[in-house]
Amino acid sequence: MLEDTFGLVQLSTGDLLRAAVAQGTEAGKQAKAVMEAGGLVSDEIVIAILRDRLAEPDCARGVILDGFPRTTVQAQALDALLAETDQQINAAISLEVDDAAMVERISGRYTCAACGEGYHDSFKRPAKEGVCDKCGGTEMKRRADDKAETVASRLEAYHAQTAPLIGYYEEKRALSRIDAMGAIDKIAADLGTIVEDATAR
Repeated sequence: MLEDTFGLVQLSTGDLLRAAVAQGTEAGKQAKAVMEAGGLVSDEIVIAILRDRLAEPDCARGVILDGFPRTTVQAQALDALLAETDQQINAAISLEVDDAAMVERISGRYTCAACGEGYHDSFKRPAKEGVCDKCGGTEMKRRADDKAETVASRLEAYHAQTAPLIGYYEEKRALSRIDAMGAIDKIAADLGTIVEDATAR
């Protein structure tokens, strides 16, 4: 919705890494070597890949960063990168959700293996159990890391490593909070208002 409404490009670090590896860029080659060795790609490599992507023409109107930064060290590196071209983060949005609700939302989701249509144990079941409403496929799949205990562990890591970003962006007067426990339409409207204000700056 934000991409369509505001002409922004959504940049997910996972997608960026895969694209850089596929394209064989210098940073992509470094990332590939680390990933093939089973390691975590360094902040320096991620920043190099992000630098390359931000220089592309479709990013000129602005971007939505998804999955980066995750730590204050990454946020500082991102600020330094953006400063090279006189840019800055105009809005950092905290989608605030109760931990127990987050576990339920993530651990209950699954998709049709054939077409990718999304479903949920509690919120969106197919009309006929085990049959995709969209394509009629009968094989459903769940991500291995969507188990309740895995989600709880990821939330612990989030509170330890990523939650400090809230204070970081609050100090920069860039933070907005959204109650993400409500209806999707309301959340979307709140997001739209924040991004509209940010893009006007």
